Amino acid sequence: MEEASLERDGKVHKVNLLQMDNAILALCYEGTLKIGTLAVSTPGLTEGVGGTSSVLLGGRYLIAARALAERSAAIFKKMSLVSLNTTLSEGEALRVYSGLLDKVRSP
Repeated sequence: MEEASLERDGKVHKVNLLQMDNAILALCYEGTLKIGTLAVSTPGLTEGVGGTSSVLLGGRYLIAARALAERSAAIFKKMSLVSLNTTLSEGEALRVYSGLLDKVRSP
């Protein structure tokens, strides 16, 4: 499992990424490992065409979790399952964890 982290205002934000043959599991959280809002996305079949995505569980950070799943699917060209658990605002969470996704994909 690959990991990227960022410390901000005394809190550590992390992305743990598990790459499988056909899918990606990304756990986005702050502090200790926790499951949060869960979203899934598939990559587009052709360049420039978006895949399908949906939030499976959760009531907070629906837009950010779904956007992170879509971003992960587009980056890795695989089905992506993303969990997001944080106390950041939704917009800030999307910025922070999107940056960490970029960081974890580039060793």
